[in-house]
Amino acid sequence: MKATELLDLIGFSRQPVDLREPLISTIGGFLGIFGILVTAQWLLDPDTAVLIVPSMGASAVLLFASPHAPFAQPWNLVAGHAISAVIGVACWQWIPDYTIAASSSVGLAIGAMYVARCIHPPGGATALAAVIGSERLHQLGYGYEFTPILLNVAAIFAVAVAFNWWFRWRRYPGHLQRHPTPPEPYPPIRHEDFVYALSQIETYVDISEEDLLEIYRLATGHRQQQEARKSD
Repeated sequence: MKATELLDLIGFSRQPVDLREPLISTIGGFLGIFGILVTAQWLLDPDTAVLIVPSMGASAVLLFASPHAPFAQPWNLVAGHAISAVIGVACWQWIPDYTIAASSSVGLAIGAMYVARCIHPPGGATALAAVIGSERLHQLGYGYEFTPILLNVAAIFAVAVAFNWWFRWRRYPGHLQRHPTPPEPYPPIRHEDFVYALSQIETYVDISEEDLLEIYRLATGHRQQQEARKSD
């Protein structure tokens, strides 16, 4: 097996990476978690302030390493965590078997997020934490929904919007990243066309319609430049 085939098999991306992106993402992730901790210590009592949920670390990866991914958008972030938190607490309170409760929390959270169109992978960890967390966390009951979950979400969301705004190519939410229309003479593809195409794929595609339009614009623009060179 060739080295390139092995890389393709394991899913290793060979796309060149601009070194500034890892640096920006690293700083953003630090600031996101730092913002959560500072906000919690400012607004909550010391015992509750330490209950930062590890799933926020996973959210930080999405918001600062891939701010335009559908999984990272505000509805996915807020609703994904909120729905998962309620499900996790409910499973802890209503399912006596620990193993079944933990497993159900993640499974039900995935199903609920899918139906609500707010799939956010860290939400699974939020639901699971409500079951396997400490006794102090269990004592919060459904208050877990608000502190620490929604408080953490609000803090990391604010940092993500403010931090990514300084870099025009990665502004968050992704809707703020405007893309120009495809060049002529190639006919433009409507947003509705991409929505229809994505609806025909049965698996969840981790790319937005806007990003597909940008790919189309770059591809047709490159083709147009090549044909212009040939005609010279």
